[in-house]
Amino acid sequence: MKSTTFKKLIKEAVREVIQEELKDILLEAVRSPKQQVVENVQPQKTVEGPAMSSNQKREAYRNILGDMQTSFGTQDVVPPLQLTGNMDTSSPNGQLPQGNVSMDQIMGLMNK
Repeated sequence: MKSTTFKKLIKEAVREVIQEELKDILLEAVRSPKQQVVENVQPQKTVEGPAMSSNQKREAYRNILGDMQTSFGTQDVVPPLQLTGNMDTSSPNGQLPQGNVSMDQIMGLMNK
């Protein structure tokens, strides 16, 4: 008997045995009673800081904000885009107006 023929016979025999065993294992797994998994979850303990009065909390927030209050204000907010006059946006040489569009204006266009 040639070695290649012998290898083929062994491969086929091994394949058949594995398939039979897998069938048995799967059938056993399907037929066995199901076990319910019960998790024991322990709630995490929260760590609380020292009790603070409302004035102490306000002062702590002021310290956290620091100079942000003075550097940011309404003067830094860009006003919404206001279009006036004839605008040529559809021709090849047309341009969109300069500026920003507010979310209110976008929502107004979408709701129409």
